[in-house]
Amino acid sequence: MLVLFSYLLGSIPSAYIAGRVLKGIDIRKVGDGNVGAANAYREIGPIVGVAVFIADAWKGVIAVMVAQAFASQLVAFFTGFAVVAGHNWPLYIGLRGGRGESTTIGVLSVLLPQAMLILLAVCAVPFLVTRNTMLAGAILFGPLWLVALLMGTSGALVGYSIGLPCFVGLRHFFTTRHLPDDVKQRAIYMR
Repeated sequence: MLVLFSYLLGSIPSAYIAGRVLKGIDIRKVGDGNVGAANAYREIGPIVGVAVFIADAWKGVIAVMVAQAFASQLVAFFTGFAVVAGHNWPLYIGLRGGRGESTTIGVLSVLLPQAMLILLAVCAVPFLVTRNTMLAGAILFGPLWLVALLMGTSGALVGYSIGLPCFVGLRHFFTTRHLPDDVKQRAIYMR
């Protein structure tokens, strides 16, 4: 039941709702077509993009916190994947959603708060200087497993810190590979 709840929670398309309500657009038909914070930032505006990032991250936070309160760590892992899957393939808008980065940040911030805080601080400077979301994601997710391991995190959680970002990376690859080069560049940079 918690996994289904998490999928349905993840399916709430924050960027799509913001585009429709605030600008009368379908976010899937503008920019890189991604139903996520970066496309909302570029196509609707910076304030909305940040708000979408926060809303999408909170979906991950809520799903995992509810699972931790009522079930086991294993169920929390499944709810984390489910909320990201819901964001990526939202039931409410025809299974065409985002790439899951913001929601993954929310999930992992609950499961690995210290490691995520350290790496969020580390990736903030390069992101603010370059506005390159791909670079920031690599700096955040790439060494996460190692930081978690060095902090004495369980093997299962270290494995999860590899698996969930890989899931997001694959989604990113498959949703951008067909885009023209100029659109791919816009998908990488938040300008």
